[in-house]
Amino acid sequence: MATPTATQSTTGTTSTSTPFCTTAIPGQYGFVPPDACNAQWAYSPSFAAAVAFSALFGMLFIAHFALAILFRKGFSWVMIMGVSWEFIAFVTRALGAHDQQSQAFSFTATLLFLLAPLWVNAYVYMTAGRLIWTYHPNKKVWGFKAISLGKYFVWLDVFSFLVQAVGGLMLSPGASASTMTTGKNIYMTGVGVQQLFILLFFALIVRFQIELQRFERNGAGWLGKRWQWVTYALYAALALITMRIIFRLIEFSAGAGVDNPLPYHEKYALALDAFPMSLAILILAVIHPGLALKGPESEFPSRKERKAEKKQIKAAKKAGKQDRKMARTRGDVSITDVEMNRI
Repeated sequence: MATPTATQSTTGTTSTSTPFCTTAIPGQYGFVPPDACNAQWAYSPSFAAAVAFSALFGMLFIAHFALAILFRKGFSWVMIMGVSWEFIAFVTRALGAHDQQSQAFSFTATLLFLLAPLWVNAYVYMTAGRLIWTYHPNKKVWGFKAISLGKYFVWLDVFSFLVQAVGGLMLSPGASASTMTTGKNIYMTGVGVQQLFILLFFALIVRFQIELQRFERNGAGWLGKRWQWVTYALYAALALITMRIIFRLIEFSAGAGVDNPLPYHEKYALALDAFPMSLAILILAVIHPGLALKGPESEFPSRKERKAEKKQIKAAKKAGKQDRKMARTRGDVSITDVEMNRI
């Protein structure tokens, strides 16, 4: 059974009612059709699938946490955040599968599921910057310094994150149709911007690999080529993130009507979003950046160290300037003495 909810349209003395949605009586686990006013999900989420992905992301969280400690890589907290968001998203999805009228479960699961990949994306940027710093003789690619490279792209990722977060918040259950449409457009813009940054960054990484291969002379095995394996892992992660982005762009651009099956069947989100992201996170655990980034020289210098280095460079330039000035002065004096002797 369902209770119609209607809008009133009045023209002159005639009044008509047009139903735009119905408030349905929840079935098992609170399920109602996705077009009902009290629908919190576009489909009935699978409890088994949610538990399976919760277990998978939970194990990946433990793995990345342990690897961060093992290799002493502080920047790995970014990946840990991404995996934890995926884990929480599927835990709340599992809870929501048996309580589909809970707006809190639906909203939390959806928002974290949409935003978690941005953490993984940022981790790729930060890893690549450290690879360039550690292995490239010039510590830069195409004029981009290794320290600045990761920083710039992480901030671009933050910008994309904020845009997608705004769009994701507007997709909350119970929002009006116009708000949902605006939210989808904003989210699609953020995702599109994210993909643009990925393409630019991909070109930089390819350039880094080409330049470094030119500098190398000996063909070492796995131990000497760990940087290449980590680079290939970054390629794979970026490709999987791109696969997920393409899916989301197609899903939202095709509209919210029933003729677009993507939003109304969970299998698409699991196969084209959850699975690619879990695979990307797994690859970066098996081929962890810590395998190539070893020793204190693999980490960026601290802000204090950079300030001290800049101070030394500035002092050296100042001393050099004074030496040149004194040299010119001595030269002028010697010339003047010669001229006086001639007179």
